[in-house]
Amino acid sequence: MKIRKLTGAVVLTLALAGGLTSPAKADGPVGPGSLDWLINLLGPLPTAYQPYAGQLCRSGSSTCIDHTIRIMRKRLAPLATGCAHDAVFSLAYLRVTEDVRRAVHAGHFRDRVWLNQVDAVFSRLYFNVMDDWHAGRTGNVPQAWKIALRAEDDRTMTGLGNFLLAMNAHINRDFPHVLATVGLTAKDGTSHKRDHNAYNSRLDGLYHPVFAEEAARFDPTFDDLDFGPLDELGVGAIMRGWREVVWRHAELLVRANTPQLRQLVDREIDEYAATQARLIRGMFASSDSSARDDWCAAHHG
Repeated sequence: MKIRKLTGAVVLTLALAGGLTSPAKADGPVGPGSLDWLINLLGPLPTAYQPYAGQLCRSGSSTCIDHTIRIMRKRLAPLATGCAHDAVFSLAYLRVTEDVRRAVHAGHFRDRVWLNQVDAVFSRLYFNVMDDWHAGRTGNVPQAWKIALRAEDDRTMTGLGNFLLAMNAHINRDFPHVLATVGLTAKDGTSHKRDHNAYNSRLDGLYHPVFAEEAARFDPTFDDLDFGPLDELGVGAIMRGWREVVWRHAELLVRANTPQLRQLVDREIDEYAATQARLIRGMFASSDSSARDDWCAAHHG
């Protein structure tokens, strides 16, 4: 069955699985803009300021993102040349990070130091997971990532499926830990959730060009989704749902004041991400990647 025929079911199922319910009327259209008011209305829970104590990007300088982008480009090159299925997310993550840098320079965020630190810690988690997996240190790899990376190695997913699996693992599993590490509240008591939410609207403008580039270079079926209004809105709704759950999981992490509570929250995050991964895995499985790999061999550059 063509991916575009599954679009409505995928959007609905993933949005619901992401814990997102529509604030609109049951018979009305649901889009990213119609969800923003609810996300903003919920607001952050009061959280005490905890200074960032990590070593990565201690200064919060924008040069941290410059450094990350150089690493991403260096890592993408051999993946693309070898038509590794890892290249799909590697490219998408690079394009998002480049856009984050543009947003920081444009003054899109209130606290650019915090944003630079989040970006540095977030990307390092991804690099570490990839290095651990390819070095055989699979015991260090969370379950959602195992599902994603095993599917990449087995070459049993569509390009879009690889993208969604890795995106799910990095957002739903990794991101709450990143936010909890860097901090949810500024020194003056202001929540960072405003900056967290602020990136939702910029993501809306990335789906189409990134999907088109993935299709041009790695898998011509990648953008078989019909990017009409419904599908663009659906993708935006999914990501908003995931990112809202990320913030709530991060709040649980920083409020877990005993080892037992922290263990419970860690388990909840891991199981949530793994459940999303199994759902995506079943929807976008592919029994034959030869056409995709042949296309990549001719077009990856």
